[in-house]
Amino acid sequence: MKLRISFWSIFLHFLVVMCFHGSGAREMAREDNIPEGVNVLQLHSMDGKDENKHVHDTGHMHVHGHGHGHSSSHMDPSAAILFTMKDLKPGKTLPIYFPRKGVPPLMQSKEEADSIPFSSAHLQNLLDFFSFSPGSPKAKAIEFTLGACELKHRKGETKFCATSKESMIDFVSYMFRQDSQYFRAYSTSYLTKSTTLLQNYTILEVSKEIAAPNMVGCHIMPYPYAIYYCHAHGRENKVFEVSLQSENGDRVDAVSVCHLDTSDWEHDNVSFRMLGIEHGDPVCHFFPIGDLIWVPTPRPTLD
Repeated sequence: MKLRISFWSIFLHFLVVMCFHGSGAREMAREDNIPEGVNVLQLHSMDGKDENKHVHDTGHMHVHGHGHGHSSSHMDPSAAILFTMKDLKPGKTLPIYFPRKGVPPLMQSKEEADSIPFSSAHLQNLLDFFSFSPGSPKAKAIEFTLGACELKHRKGETKFCATSKESMIDFVSYMFRQDSQYFRAYSTSYLTKSTTLLQNYTILEVSKEIAAPNMVGCHIMPYPYAIYYCHAHGRENKVFEVSLQSENGDRVDAVSVCHLDTSDWEHDNVSFRMLGIEHGDPVCHFFPIGDLIWVPTPRPTLD
């Protein structure tokens, strides 16, 4: 039962992230200028069709009094990762959903990852390899992740499913090739243990603000070893490190991203409805533990 709940928690969160960017996962594809060895997954651009938006019109938010607009009482709890720039201030209380994924699995080396097929065409062989029964929650998780990485692509943002440490670094390095050869990752960390997924959190401090015109977000996917679904954002963004404390006393050092220009997102994007804001307004969201935000950094100086 715990595995089933965890899988659907990850599944819903993944749909929310993909949906509020106005995009659904597409097929592995190669652009002519992508370096050899980097398999690229394309999603259509933010102004594409929001094919999964009906998913977020079901369910109910059980935390009241701090929602945005009219949508706070009608959205799925896993969608409570969104907020606006004006919310980002000490003392502000927000309902936030932090899925408890446990300790993320280790990433394989490239040699190890390349020795295991990563394709839905080999699904039965993979189930046999991992000793998973067809139709089991673990089998469905594998099928879901493979499917997300193989859906047909459209022109738009560059996406990538990283199966190894080396492939993720190669992809991030390629995406930042015009900005810097240096980059670093940020992630959310829980300072206390909690089993409560959705609760009200108060912002204690916005401890760091990082301008990130280009960034790469990588989301951990349900799989026997670490698979990251990465997507690059080439428009204006800001990354924030935020200290949070919940109504139950839980502490989180969270990483969030604000997309400052959403003018090329679809007008009926689910984010605008959830937040009660206008098309083009900045949209912000928190990253759960295990997910990574990569940003380019200046060349380090020697003291």
